[in-house]
Amino acid sequence: MNAYERIAAVIRFLDEHRGEQPDLDTIAAHVGLSRFHVHRLFAEWAGVTPKDFLQCLTVEHAKARLRDGESVLHAALDAGLSGPSRLHDLCVSLEAATPGEIKAQGEGLTITAGIADTPFGACVVGSTPRGIGHLAFADAPTRAAAEHALRTDWPRARIAWDDAAIAKLVAPVFVHDARARTASPLRAYVRGSDFQVRVWRALLRIEPGTLVSYGALAGALGHASAARAVGSAVAKNSIAVLIPCHRVIRETGVLGEYRWGKERKRALLAWETAPRGAPTEVLR
Repeated sequence: MNAYERIAAVIRFLDEHRGEQPDLDTIAAHVGLSRFHVHRLFAEWAGVTPKDFLQCLTVEHAKARLRDGESVLHAALDAGLSGPSRLHDLCVSLEAATPGEIKAQGEGLTITAGIADTPFGACVVGSTPRGIGHLAFADAPTRAAAEHALRTDWPRARIAWDDAAIAKLVAPVFVHDARARTASPLRAYVRGSDFQVRVWRALLRIEPGTLVSYGALAGALGHASAARAVGSAVAKNSIAVLIPCHRVIRETGVLGEYRWGKERKRALLAWETAPRGAPTEVLR
């Protein structure tokens, strides 16, 4: 079991038992580690104690505000989900493939591909001279499966494997210290319908640590009645994190589905909104 799998087990346990406010000994027993190992591992991953993370893990406060008639967005903001983000204040620009490029299916295009480790598990990345065209989390990924995913959009492209280059490319997205991030903006290169690309551009305008509903996103696009179509376009996003589809939730305040797993979506949101500071307090 790697570090993310252990952390995922802790997150799952905290989510299932958050009402009981489990102490560190209980958490440690669940994952088969010592209390100090759990605390150190969790603090290294999240930058906060399990206790602080537990406070960020739930959206119950947001749900309560919804029951009082508050909008999803305002309820999320009131729940503290607009706090400083650790996860990518990078400037990301999106460039859409032209109809001609889509028709060519990647002919003449070289995709530099690789599998990189992140705090949320391994990810498969495909980068082109126009920008990152694929970033997907994968459990126990293989090159064969990764290449199949890349060729879904660009079947005629040339795939050049370079794990080291890809690891260097995506590392700034997940670093803890904003000062260590690259000053150069990252670019995303996508293929999709005009409507899908509009939705993905709108996702880029959602601030880190902020939630928005599918309906609110549809309204911002001038299609207030198209929440279902917006949801479909969000689900088609093939660039995790950089195009932040994890920040979109249902009107009820429920987090909803995520292409790379509900657990990972919850982890991403909690990581974005966890309070900053040195993780010195051990959960009692």
